[in-house]
Amino acid sequence: MAEIKLCDVNYIYNKGTPYEAHALKNINLTIGEGITGIIGHTGSGKSTMVQLFNGLAKPSSGSVLLDGRDIWEKSERVREARFRAGLVMQYPEYQLFANTVYEDIAFGPRNMGLSEDEVNKRVIDAARFAKVPEGVMNRSPFDLSGGQKRRVALAGVIAMRPEFLILDEPAAGLDPGGRRSILGGIKEFGKASGTSVIVVSHSMEDMASYCDRIIVMASGKIIMDGTPAQVFSRYNELIGVGLDVPQITRVASALAEHGLDIGRDVYTVGYAAGKLSELFDK
Repeated sequence: MAEIKLCDVNYIYNKGTPYEAHALKNINLTIGEGITGIIGHTGSGKSTMVQLFNGLAKPSSGSVLLDGRDIWEKSERVREARFRAGLVMQYPEYQLFANTVYEDIAFGPRNMGLSEDEVNKRVIDAARFAKVPEGVMNRSPFDLSGGQKRRVALAGVIAMRPEFLILDEPAAGLDPGGRRSILGGIKEFGKASGTSVIVVSHSMEDMASYCDRIIVMASGKIIMDGTPAQVFSRYNELIGVGLDVPQITRVASALAEHGLDIGRDVYTVGYAAGKLSELFDK
């Protein structure tokens, strides 16, 4: 299993100017298998951090290791990192540029120097995983709906078969049905392909529903790192740094204050139902 590691990483914007901002402060982090969620308020450093994972940004100090090797040690390692750790930016539909959906998805694999037969296979597989309809493959991506454009952009990264799929707010701006469809598909893809998934989001509901591990950031630092149950059990600390929690966690906290304690680690409706069932079956 591939592993990304940040060692004593700092990132400073506009260093040496009056606009200098310390976005990341002494970050030490290892990410391997599963679905990892990164949450934090605007300006917490979460989007900057994920850009380090595939070499889109270079740390001001410290090291970014991919399987134990510093990606910035040699230029070819940065290129390798960008294929092995695929990044889908926020509002990825703005990354589309080709004349057809097929050509857009094929761009990454062709850049890898693959044969046309292999490129075609990867385009078909990626479109299927991302649920891009077969009937739009020869259409301009700019003629598609917002949700379809997002799927095409996602397929373009999946087609490179990265070991890490990194998504910055993949469901931003979508309605609840669209959010469930995109995030559910990403989770399904990660499990089916064995790809490690890293998701940045401000939505606690999304993090609770889809992630195995949650990293919480504030002011350029990691302040929590654990399972959803471990993180959401620290309800008051999350509120203290300006973050929300899933609505069901608020309900569980209110119940506890009124004498019905089902635990402070409640983070999904299903989990709460199970805890209530256990309580009343006693």
